[in-house]
Amino acid sequence: MTTLYPPIEPYETGMLDVGDEHRIYWEVCGNPDGKPALVLHGGPGSGCTVNARRYFDPKAYRIVLFDQRGSGRSTPHASVPDVDLSTNTTGHLLADIERLRQHLGIGRWLVLGGSWGSTLTLAYAEENSERVSEMVLFSIATTTPSEIDWITRGVGMFFPEAWERFRDNVPSAEREGNLAEAYHRLLMHPDPAIHEKAARAWCDWEMAIVAVHPGHTPHPRYEDPAFRLGFARLVTHYWRHRAWLDDGVLLRGAGRLADIPGILIHGRLDIGGPLVTPWQLHRSWPGSELIVVSEAGHDARDPGMTESIVAATDRFA
Repeated sequence: MTTLYPPIEPYETGMLDVGDEHRIYWEVCGNPDGKPALVLHGGPGSGCTVNARRYFDPKAYRIVLFDQRGSGRSTPHASVPDVDLSTNTTGHLLADIERLRQHLGIGRWLVLGGSWGSTLTLAYAEENSERVSEMVLFSIATTTPSEIDWITRGVGMFFPEAWERFRDNVPSAEREGNLAEAYHRLLMHPDPAIHEKAARAWCDWEMAIVAVHPGHTPHPRYEDPAFRLGFARLVTHYWRHRAWLDDGVLLRGAGRLADIPGILIHGRLDIGGPLVTPWQLHRSWPGSELIVVSEAGHDARDPGMTESIVAATDRFA
């Protein structure tokens, strides 16, 4: 089975001014003369990780990663007091990707995205198909209202104890309504005692629904209070606005991807993001290939996921 490539460090980094007082961190790894590839991280708000560099053969690829607005090393971080999220939308992120592509002098690139990153990859490719050579998507989501409702409410049928704790951290009057909206209000509260408690509760729920294997260990980043707050603020900000996407627009637009080879990788045990979403995408995207990883859930560290992602980038190398 294929595993991650060895750890590598970037040979070039920078902070790109994308307007609205935002500066995004970017880095390039691998072969300066290699095939360009872009990584779009999940969340929204997770930031890029060192392991994402290792999905690609560093001799074959020029690997580009960046922290989306408000996350990672980009500034301002979504955890800072009085942060303004009004200029952090899907449309802004799509424009940032194009600005980064132009800044690096890249004509076309392979785009890899997981979870929220798969939504962003689809939105980018459907708008800029001439700029995308291939796509690799994993733990796939299209961030529709039904998906958001499922992940904040419906999936609670599989995790009733965790879901009741999650629900009960908002005021009783708001528990039957939009939980992303209710949490966002708490997360933006100026009192640290309120927003820190909400961030911990939100992240505890996020961790609970990906733990489908005994002994699953949460990602250590959840121990960082600044990460928890920034991440939870951005996720709820995007979900309360349904990612500024019309319901079902990415599936309806999948025909625009007909000339782009795509590999879709999804865990059969992904309870938070059921397999029906990549199945429908595969049926709507001519020429795409769907790989179902039988023992994996949503976490890219689950059995078979890493191997499948690396095998996909190797095929396109």
